Amino acid sequence: MRRALDALYAGCAVLAAISLAAIAVLVLAQSVGRLIGVVVPSANELAGFCVAASAFLALAPTLRQGVHIRVTLVIGQLPDRVRHWLEIWCLAAALAMACFAAYWTVDLVVGSYRFGDVSPGLLVIPLWMPQSAMALGLVVFAICLLDILIELLRGRTPVYRRAEEPGDSQA
Repeated sequence: MRRALDALYAGCAVLAAISLAAIAVLVLAQSVGRLIGVVVPSANELAGFCVAASAFLALAPTLRQGVHIRVTLVIGQLPDRVRHWLEIWCLAAALAMACFAAYWTVDLVVGSYRFGDVSPGLLVIPLWMPQSAMALGLVVFAICLLDILIELLRGRTPVYRRAEEPGDSQA
């Protein structure tokens, strides 16, 4: 199971990286196109879709790797037992919010598909396509939160805390 989850998170990271590369290609194409008098239709719209895809697809892999920005000023000063239960509560709350967002985003994708919603730009793009990246990112993020919550409930040190421990060189 661990291997499958890690592969899922890695797959999302690859898709997020592809989205970032697509943004770079679109911006470069626009810049070169402007120099030679060629317009790249809907490049801004496509770049916007890629920005959303990269942000949502990167949620789970970055959390799993412990590179999300966390403010530990207060929680770092708490006794271990209190910290443990507070982290469980925070992860459970985050999981509930992620599940809520994932549910309604999947509902949005299904609705866009059923009604044939398309983007308003020059390129007619079915909206369910870019929305699917957002939905996938949120679903995998919810799975990742559940994964870490189970890890914490089993008494293991959560992956994000291992990344914060002294001796890790992340600078």
